[in-house]
Amino acid sequence: MPPPLKTLDAVALPLARANVDTDQIVPARYLQKPRSDNFGAYLFHDLRRPPGGTQVSDFILDQAPYRDARIVVAERNFGCGSSREHAVWALVDHGFRVVVAPSFGDIFAGNASKNGLLTVVLGEAAVAGLLAALQRAPGAHLQVDLPSQTVVAPGGEVHAFAIDPFAKHCLLEGLDELDYTLTQLPAIEAFEARQAGAHHP
Repeated sequence: MPPPLKTLDAVALPLARANVDTDQIVPARYLQKPRSDNFGAYLFHDLRRPPGGTQVSDFILDQAPYRDARIVVAERNFGCGSSREHAVWALVDHGFRVVVAPSFGDIFAGNASKNGLLTVVLGEAAVAGLLAALQRAPGAHLQVDLPSQTVVAPGGEVHAFAIDPFAKHCLLEGLDELDYTLTQLPAIEAFEARQAGAHHP
């Protein structure tokens, strides 16, 4: 699990594509690898390196202004397709912490929150404005503030977003579901003790 996410002021990568599916994010042939592998090495692999193994120098992730990007801004339905959690691992292992888009694949969004990746849903017009601003100024930053649930554009415009309270808590604290359960252990043990007492007067 990545460290807690509270605020992030970072280079944003404009991915002006709709329906980026999980097979584009990480190709199926890498799914058998263990989680201990660096899945960031496989991120958008076939878009960056077609058959023959040469790197596609014009793919946006390989352009100099975006090599340290920590935020992706994409068009609608990001993370659609199969349910592979590996797609989230590839983004997180590469260093991304936030993806902004008008909509996400449902399973992808669920996997994201379990692995420390914040998915921010903004309206089509807001995302189009962000993409345009980022394309005008390669290497520009976005500011994401999770406590206040806002994204600040390069020009200073502030966009508010909604987030599930449980997902927000886990991201702020750097917890996955198991970690969260362990934080509740004293309450669980107290409940079990009460239940045992109720059944054995």
